[in-house]
Parts: sequence; structure tokens; C-alpha cells
Amino acid sequence: SVYLGLSAGPFIGGFLTDGFGWRSIFLINVPIGILILALILFYLKGEWADAAGEWFDIKGAILYGASLTAVMIGFSEIPHITGFIAIGLGITLFALFIWLEHREAYPLIRVSMFRTNRVFACSNVAALINYGSTFAITFFLSLYLQYIRGFDPQEAGFILVTQPVVQAFFSSYAGSLSDWIEPAKISSLGMGIIAMGLVSLSFLSPDTSMMQLTIILAVLGFGFALFSSPNTNAIMSSVEKRYYGIASGTLGTMRLLGQMLSMGIAMMIIAIVVGKVDITPDMSDELMSAMNIGFVAFSIMCLIGIFFSMVRGNVRSE
Repeated sequence: SVYLGLSAGPFIGGFLTDGFGWRSIFLINVPIGILILALILFYLKGEWADAAGEWFDIKGAILYGASLTAVMIGFSEIPHITGFIAIGLGITLFALFIWLEHREAYPLIRVSMFRTNRVFACSNVAALINYGSTFAITFFLSLYLQYIRGFDPQEAGFILVTQPVVQAFFSSYAGSLSDWIEPAKISSLGMGIIAMGLVSLSFLSPDTSMMQLTIILAVLGFGFALFSSPNTNAIMSSVEKRYYGIASGTLGTMRLLGQMLSMGIAMMIIAIVVGKVDITPDMSDELMSAMNIGFVAFSIMCLIGIFFSMVRGNVRSE
């Protein structure tokens, strides 16, 4: 479901932007959000029964939200001193959040599971790095296709849909395969394929053919499929059934943290290389340099992610 949504996103987003302006991609989420709330209220009435009597970690939620906000503001303000101050504040608040979670009876994130369960910890770190090194690909390539190659938003979305479509097609097969073969092996292979795709993107230029770019996107989609489903399998298989909700929620947190980190890095690189100016086709050389630097940085991150994916251990005996 996640990857089908990712598949539809670039194409629908391009169509909406082209026909109704960029604000429409935000406004369309209002009725969708209302529908989701209605479905939750009507169909998820007893899902939290196991947590009866537990209180919500309000202090942790406030600290967690404040730390993420500060870090993202910091990324957007770099290289100004206020950016570094905001990032330092965010890191400090996050450290305080971790300290508080160790002492909370019903924590927002059960930090102890990272300390006592190596498979759980390394798999979540691998997910964090994977999303951190890949989420900004679509952002960079949408700028590349529109401002450097001259495509309109709908055409750019149609090209970008290649990667998530391939990912959606192979993900279920990769998940089933990880029931028979150790998930760490499959997801590590997937991370390696993603690293190859990122290295290929680091050589992107204004003269790169659309066929070559489409092939790279398909390779990335295949790598995502091999990594994501088996990695999810490893995380869920590493905990007892009563911790499924915590494990799933933690994985979702790693995914969103990685996505925020990826966009933060992308914004920081553009701010340093291009500057805090409106992006126009006249700035294609600076934008191309920023993308190349970004893809090199993401390639290095992905290689580090392979290490965590490989050292996690097995979720089943050989």
C-alpha cells in the first residue's frame, strides 16, 4: 500500500500542479485526511485495548516534536549561524528526550529495545539510513527534469513514477522470499543495489538520456523492494507478538525521520551551493552541481547502511 501510494504520488502531483497550481497538492490532502479520520473513528475502535490504563507520553511527544522542528529549521538556515544554533538545540532536545524515555513508564519510543535487541536496533538504523539517503531523490530529480531538462510537472511526474512502480511490483515477492531466506541477506543486497543506483545518479548531467535515467530509476526501485519488505520482516520477526505495535510504530518513526533527514541534507546542500534564491532555469549549472554533491553524499550514507544491514544478526536459525 505504501509503495502504491508512492507510485501514484509523483504522477498525480504532477497532474495537479500542471492543472491547478502547486498549492493543490496540499489542499487535496484535506478531504483525504478527513476520510482517514472517519475510517479510524469507525473501524479502529478496539485496536488499543492492550494499552488500557496506560497514559500518553505528553512530555516525550513535546520534546520529540520540538527537537525535529529545530533540526529542520536549522538545515534550512545553514550556512548562517542561526542554522547551526538551531541544529545544536535540536540535538540537545533529542538527547534530553532519549534520557526521559529511559525513565518513562509508558514511553513514546521504547529505547530499551534498541539496547537489548540487536536485530531490532540494526534493522531500524538501516531503515533510517536507507530513507535518509533516498527520499530526496525524487525532489532532486523533479528539479532536474523541470529546470534543467525543461519538462512540465506532469511529464516529470510520469518519468519519476518508474521507480515506485517497480518497487511496488517486486516488494511482495521480496517479502515472501524473506520468509525463506534470512532477511538480512536480501535487504543488504537491496541496499547494495540502491548504492549502485545512487552512484550512477552522481554522474547525472544535462546530456543524460531519458532512457538511461529511466533504467537507473528502475534499478533503484528494484533495490528498494529488496530492502524494504525483508527489512520490515526482520523488525517484526525480532519481537514478541505483544510488541508488534511498538515495532511497527518505531519503523514508521525511522522512515519519517529518514525522510526529514534526507530533505534536510538536500536543502542544506542547495543553500550552500546555489544560495537562498529562487531556483530558475538560469541557475542550472549551480543546481546540477548541488545534485551531484547530494547524490555522492547519499551514496556514502547508503554504504554505511549496508554495514548495519549486514551486522544485525539472524532472525531465525540457519
